[in-house]
Amino acid sequence: MERKTKVHAEEGRQDLIITREFDLSVALLFRAYTEAGIVEQWMGTKVLKLENSQHGGYAFETRDPQGNILFKAHGTIHDVVRDQKIVRTFEMDNAGFDAQLEFLEFEPLTAGTSRLTMQIIYRSTAHREQQLKLPFAYGINMAHDRLQEVVTALK
Repeated sequence: MERKTKVHAEEGRQDLIITREFDLSVALLFRAYTEAGIVEQWMGTKVLKLENSQHGGYAFETRDPQGNILFKAHGTIHDVVRDQKIVRTFEMDNAGFDAQLEFLEFEPLTAGTSRLTMQIIYRSTAHREQQLKLPFAYGINMAHDRLQEVVTALK
């Protein structure tokens, strides 16, 4: 099955460009990234904090049934323009990766469709290559598939 989320990694660069078109209005797509209850559903993680404002921040955590932390991430939100963009950092705790800078752009295509373009900038090309060795493209495609499913149910 073809992945709908495209990851473009140009050789020798420190960034990735990720694009995905959704059968969602730009307003619904934006809500999927800014409303804690929706984020929890499509990401499958607990939102500990989500302050969508300039100089805001966020924190996510996933635990197993025994209470052990499986995933923990946090970041600072640098800028938010409703239905247009989010600029933030992203850092996983205890993963051995440096923080990355993310530019998320939300673009309406029609009244009921939109495009998300993410530019992720890593500290080095080596850091980016390390990330790409993980099942990164598969994971983000699965997450975006889930986002589409969860938010479609909200319509």
